[in-house]
Amino acid sequence: MTRKLEGKVALVSGSGRGIGRAIALKLASEGARIVVNDLDAEPAGETVAAIREAGGEAVACPGSVTAPDFAERFVGTATQTWGGLDIIVNNAGYTWDNVIQKMSDEQWYAMIDCHLTAPFRILRAAQPVIRALAKAETEAGRRVVRKVVNISSVAGLFGNAGQVNYSAAKAGVTGVTKTLAKEWGRLGVTVNCVAYGLIRTRLTGNAADQGTERIDGRDIKVGVNPDLLAAMERTIPLGRGGTPEEAAGAVYLFCIPESDYVSGETLLCSGGLTGI
Repeated sequence: MTRKLEGKVALVSGSGRGIGRAIALKLASEGARIVVNDLDAEPAGETVAAIREAGGEAVACPGSVTAPDFAERFVGTATQTWGGLDIIVNNAGYTWDNVIQKMSDEQWYAMIDCHLTAPFRILRAAQPVIRALAKAETEAGRRVVRKVVNISSVAGLFGNAGQVNYSAAKAGVTGVTKTLAKEWGRLGVTVNCVAYGLIRTRLTGNAADQGTERIDGRDIKVGVNPDLLAAMERTIPLGRGGTPEEAAGAVYLFCIPESDYVSGETLLCSGGLTGI
């Protein structure tokens, strides 16, 4: 049986670990060729190795999505390796929380730069490539549907105390999604968004067990207070946080041919949680 994404070329930012890794593995399992990105070369290489060991194709493009030259390098890796670009998943991100009166400009801009400016730059860099491919396909009488999936959060839809920076950035992602759905429809591109609730990764585990992570040159405290984590899970109708594999499944829905006429939408992947 033909795999649903056979031969497609996909960019997945932040795919060395966590949700991004699960997305990369899922798309690769359906035949997509993956450009894997992570801040660090080692986890990116591990995801590439896992895809190749399973019989798939992947290359690494490590580095910070916030670097000024990253977007062109990311898109260029896809076109130089496989000559095309079919799927873009803007997934890379982290949180750096504080209440507004204690939040620094650095914290504010770190979240805006990572979650909003970086996807904007990647999509801007991809547009000339996609336009040229779409023009050639139209002239050849072929119809190809391409996919963009941006990652947002329930915090971007409903707000979350202590996350004004992250919530603002993720709310912006939904605006980017709706706008590009209108701009890129003529190019045969669907642009959708997945808003996650509590997904269990190293960044959302028990804070007592997590400590800090070195992220983009900063030591960031990660994890969630265990009492708060338990309270959050009690508010989820399904009664638990999601797994990275379940999170990847929601992205996959927007990448397959069955969603070719769905664009400009935001899908909640939250176990039924509809507010915070």
